[in-house]
Amino acid sequence: MRLAVVSSDGENVDLHLGRGKSVFVYDYDDDLKFVERRDVEISDDAKHQGGKVIKMCNDCDVLIAVQYGFKSKIKANDAGIKLVMDEGPVDDVLQRYIDHVNFMKS
Repeated sequence: MRLAVVSSDGENVDLHLGRGKSVFVYDYDDDLKFVERRDVEISDDAKHQGGKVIKMCNDCDVLIAVQYGFKSKIKANDAGIKLVMDEGPVDDVLQRYIDHVNFMKS
């Protein structure tokens, strides 16, 4: 499973999807492995930019941000990406999601 988090510093999930100038990508099988940082061209004064972040994460299964809008939800769904709202330290956010997935599978 490929997971992406929207983060200003790589340490915390702390941005709205449409403000996600940087996305940190991880792979999870039996353990979590950092893959790369992806930079997104986000304009500070434009609205509805979540689609840019979604397009940058087209190979990801899950995209986690503090918030996202309705248009982004539709675009992510069309792209086959699950959007998740959470915030806090990246490690904690990713572990919460992984724990939830594992719980739902049991």
